[in-house]
Amino acid sequence: MIEARRLHILRAVADHRTVTAAAAALYLTPSAVSQQLTALEQETGHRLVERSARGVRLTAAGEILLAHTNAVLAQLERAEAELAAYSSGAAGTVTLASFATGIGLVVAPALTRLAESSPGIRLRVQDAEGDASLPMVLDRQVDVAVAVEYRGAPGADDPRLTRVPLYAEPFDAVLPVAHRLAGSDWVPLADLAKDAWIGPFPGNPCHDVVVLACEQAGFQPVLEHTSDDFRAVVALASAGAGVALVPRSALRGMDVADVAIRPVDGAAPTRRVFAAVRCGAETHPLIAPVLDALKDAAAEDQ
Repeated sequence: MIEARRLHILRAVADHRTVTAAAAALYLTPSAVSQQLTALEQETGHRLVERSARGVRLTAAGEILLAHTNAVLAQLERAEAELAAYSSGAAGTVTLASFATGIGLVVAPALTRLAESSPGIRLRVQDAEGDASLPMVLDRQVDVAVAVEYRGAPGADDPRLTRVPLYAEPFDAVLPVAHRLAGSDWVPLADLAKDAWIGPFPGNPCHDVVVLACEQAGFQPVLEHTSDDFRAVVALASAGAGVALVPRSALRGMDVADVAIRPVDGAAPTRRVFAAVRCGAETHPLIAPVLDALKDAAAEDQ
């Protein structure tokens, strides 16, 4: 008989590629993870992982079991949801991870909605970049992620996750007021090819959006200044340090008197934001109202 908790460990090892990283995500010791993998191999009668200096990879048998693991864990999430509904689980805590702008735009309004529609649900929120929140959901560190599309992100057809689209927003060009294009109605990205750029660190989903947009315009941006804080990005632009692309919602409430904010000419780079839960958990009586509140908050803001 295969134990479900060992399947969860197998998936964590497949996701993180090393026993040490999987152990950290699961709050276990590496030796405990190795012991559970060995036990799982004994249960199945197959070698499931291969270890090397570069980490761990699944064998062909491991890949077969992983495909079933995703289905089994999703079904267990559904079972928990139905049992919670049966016992009328209208009160409890849901944990959510979101990037800062998402918290302001949809999570905080969702909190207000939940207080009125589902007062028994307590939503605990933590700040996490869009590329960090999805692994947190898969590792069961949080229940819900508000995340951003990025290169390498799990796709919409990933069997581990259920995704709920929330909103899409364009990036605007942020220029020093003395910039040669500050008086333009629209800014062609190709005209900024020789400028110094200010942007997020590599690994931040917004970094991917900026770099991809510039590549599509025919150049690689020279990032002379980096910050994941858009207030810092705008401050540097106001000091004449360079140009930037910033999500439109991130500019709300900022002091932008010393910069010129202009829409991008043509197809503007876009940040696509969605909520994600473990597949099968979307019907849980505590999680479903949170997803509904997030969708309503996003629709009201558009």
